[in-house]
Amino acid sequence: MPLPAPAGGPGMNKRDFLKGMILFFPAGGLLEMAANAAAKETAATDAAGAQPAAKGAPAASAYNGDKHYYGMGIEIDKCIGCSRCVEACKAENDVPQEPFYFRTWIERYVITKDHGVIVESINVKGKAAKETPQEDRDVIRTFFVPKLCNHCIHPPCVQVCPVGATFSTKDGVVLVDSERCVGCRYCIQACPYGARYLHPKTRTADKCNFCYHRVVKGLLPACVEVCPTQARIFGDLKSKASRLTRFYRMNKIHVLKPALNTEPKVYYAGLDGEVR
Repeated sequence: MPLPAPAGGPGMNKRDFLKGMILFFPAGGLLEMAANAAAKETAATDAAGAQPAAKGAPAASAYNGDKHYYGMGIEIDKCIGCSRCVEACKAENDVPQEPFYFRTWIERYVITKDHGVIVESINVKGKAAKETPQEDRDVIRTFFVPKLCNHCIHPPCVQVCPVGATFSTKDGVVLVDSERCVGCRYCIQACPYGARYLHPKTRTADKCNFCYHRVVKGLLPACVEVCPTQARIFGDLKSKASRLTRFYRMNKIHVLKPALNTEPKVYYAGLDGEVR
């Protein structure tokens, strides 16, 4: 499903040209050239008063991003590690089935008495996750942590993209324009949460987008819809009546890697200090 992208996006010829530039010119020179080009396009867009748009994007009359600001909440104690969210995400968003491509994934943390931390991935295809690891008298706690793009207020990925393919919408969602992306991997390296990958077919960056094509139609992200324990909560932070707003007010909230000042909008309740 095409995603919103800055107006006047480049065609394939320009994309191929930029790929060639990355191969044959130093990164610093390319960044400067691309930044100047992006600045000109942005100025033209601002002058026309245009909102980022692409083929298939909802009409302004049908959806107004100014009225919303989205985020997600996760209740750690409710997650049972069933991986239904992962499976639904892959099916909904055409994520490759190989076990190392994910828009969202789940980690199991095991805390031992000697303050050791064991992190296990439970997303290997065909391998069912257990609610508890093998019994061990030295284990004091075990829990599951769903992870995904944090849709930061200050996203490093947006800052490093040389062609403006990664951008933030007015309603708080960080998106990737696959038509503009040149596959340079800068955003993948810049993301401190490991939430991006290079799609093996399109050779462009990919990540969670909160199932934006569903959200603009008033639907929940696929991962939220299939969660059997309602461990994931999606909502509009501008709405006092949303479940996410209530979740945020009624729980002690944590975010991943707060020292980085990226201001993530994926909020955790019951997050252990050992989680990284």
